[in-house]
Amino acid sequence: MSLVREQKIELPDMIAYAGATWDWHKLHYDADYLRERGLDKPVVDGQVFGAHLAIALREWFGPDAVITALSFRFKSLVFAGETIRCVGTVVREEAGTVEVDLRVEVVEGGRIAVAPASATLTLP
Repeated sequence: MSLVREQKIELPDMIAYAGATWDWHKLHYDADYLRERGLDKPVVDGQVFGAHLAIALREWFGPDAVITALSFRFKSLVFAGETIRCVGTVVREEAGTVEVDLRVEVVEGGRIAVAPASATLTLP
């Protein structure tokens, strides 16, 4: 079973996330700060990928599924305006528990943003 979810991450989304998490690092919004570091676009906060993976898992397995474990590792930067694709493959399912291998790709250019990643869920 292969699962896919795409989402474009725009600057307003990043600002809303920063406000919700109180993470106001200049890397995520300040053009002058970015330019001084050789970057031309704001960098998406890494924890956003955990949120998007959790959203994808809930969409794939339903609102009553409980995520009991989620782990992921960053591979490359993602910038404002890029579209990410969360991809999941069920690797084990037994007795109301499912294990999923995950990754996050950047649609523009196809680079891997997050991998390896995995989750375990309890199903109703």
